[in-house]
Amino acid sequence: MFENYKVPKELMPSDPRFGVGPSLIPVEYMERLAQTGTELLGTSHRKPAVKNLVKEMQEGIAKYFNIPEGYEVVLGNGGATFLFDMIGLGLVEKSSIHYVTGEFSSKWQKSHAKIPGVEAKLEDAGIGNGVNPKEVEGYDTICATLNETSTGVIITELPDVRDKDVLVAVDGTSGAGQVPLNLDLCDVFFFSPQKIFASEGGFWVAIMSPKAIKRAEKIAQTDRYIPEIMSWKLAIDNSRKNQTYNTPSVSTIFFLNEQVKTMNELGYDKVIEMANKKAKLIYDWANSKDYLEPYIADEKFRSTSVATVNVDEKYPVKDLLATLREQKVVYDIDSYRKLGKNQFRISLFHNVSYENLEKLTKIISQAIENC
Repeated sequence: MFENYKVPKELMPSDPRFGVGPSLIPVEYMERLAQTGTELLGTSHRKPAVKNLVKEMQEGIAKYFNIPEGYEVVLGNGGATFLFDMIGLGLVEKSSIHYVTGEFSSKWQKSHAKIPGVEAKLEDAGIGNGVNPKEVEGYDTICATLNETSTGVIITELPDVRDKDVLVAVDGTSGAGQVPLNLDLCDVFFFSPQKIFASEGGFWVAIMSPKAIKRAEKIAQTDRYIPEIMSWKLAIDNSRKNQTYNTPSVSTIFFLNEQVKTMNELGYDKVIEMANKKAKLIYDWANSKDYLEPYIADEKFRSTSVATVNVDEKYPVKDLLATLREQKVVYDIDSYRKLGKNQFRISLFHNVSYENLEKLTKIISQAIENC
């Protein structure tokens, strides 16, 4: 259907990477890394060059999020999915309640359900629906996903359990830094940096409250089996020394630090404002075309970092995207593979420019309307 469509020169985006993961890493970050020569890559992560890089990154994250007093920026290897198990083993005392809005929040609940001695209650909003987490008596850890990468659903508020022995844990992987969150109400805010923070996977960052650190220390003193690689105590102790327990990918930390510096130049509020503008562009476009429709019906829960847009079945998205990829114009805006929808899933991440998103909407509209 789209094999004869050719993207006009005036609509060619400056970068074809519109996918929601991995992220668009700016070429200039790669060039800056190359300029470090022999002074960074291939050197010990326990020596000053890497430790200073880690320290700068930790301080930059603390500044960007304006973290509350007493909170700490904790680091480790393995990615956010790795933390699903690590949280269940090392931060949940007896029970966790999970607010599920898609594939990744579901994986988190399933990981806790497999841990002996831990009850993992499922609160399923249904695919494509949003739900804000609430406190439920009898559960010592509340688990929610800031932005469900598979569906483009966000949460908009957190329960206030600051005076109770209950932790609020939030997976911020594809929303951190761009989807608003009140950190005062959160005890464990974690993410891997391959989304908005424009780095690569296999690494995690967790902003932890004093209450969460105390819980980790308490559980570490019990006889519960926790693999050393998943020890919160080791992660916290090493992070205080600006290092990780085991050897990290230094390039991942370098790219993360470059992105944190870029975002700190603008500030948290400005980045969110820019994200809102891009989200409005995409959703207004979807609402203006009779062959398109925002996937998330409730506007309150529509993501400002991952936009999902349904397409009339008459126009096979797979075929259009194959044509655009062949021309090296648009990459990776397919629907989440397990969702099985004829839809676009478009990154609104900070490095994806408003101007390129405008061009993307015009390319898609032109292709469909002229096919």
